Parts: sequence; C-alpha cells; structure tokens
Amino acid sequence: MLTAGLHHILFYDYVEDIAERRGPHREAHLAHLGRWRDEGRLVAGGAIGVPPEGGVLVFRVEDPAEVEAFAEADPYVGAGLVASRRIVPWNVVVA
Repeated sequence: MLTAGLHHILFYDYVEDIAERRGPHREAHLAHLGRWRDEGRLVAGGAIGVPPEGGVLVFRVEDPAEVEAFAEADPYVGAGLVASRRIVPWNVVVA
C-alpha cells in the first residue's frame, strides 16, 4: 500500500526487443521484485507501453542508494535488457 512520505521511482528504458529477449530472465526478475515487495521496500511496479518500452518501480526507501542496489542486482539489468535507468525522489502527498 502506498503511504504519504518520501519514495523513490526507478524508471527503466528497455532495449527495443525486450519482449523477445526477456523470457529466460523473467522468472528471476519477478522473484527479485517479489523479495523487495515482501520486505516492504517495493510498493508497486510494472512495464509501461504496449509492447513494453520500459518499466516503473516505486520504492518506499529513504536512500536512493538502496534503489541503485536493487537495479544492480536485477536480472534484467544483468542480462542487458535495460538500456538506461534513472532514479527520481518522489514526495507523496496524497495516497
């Protein structure tokens, strides 16, 4: 559940052929997301665009270094499926 306060959003820009290449890495990617969700640090996430062109993940953490650590350990990043990424602080006022 999203609550008011400081969050960070991780934006992924995927490689053009993500839909064709993600299959072998998808289960590990989803497990990685699930661990962070179960720990309460990942609030929401998913692909954007049809077909997918990127991903958006919302974290409930104070330090953006935690989000960077998440990205570095993400199987999609390790497999070269993320062309670029950026972390943006988000001060949630209404949830």
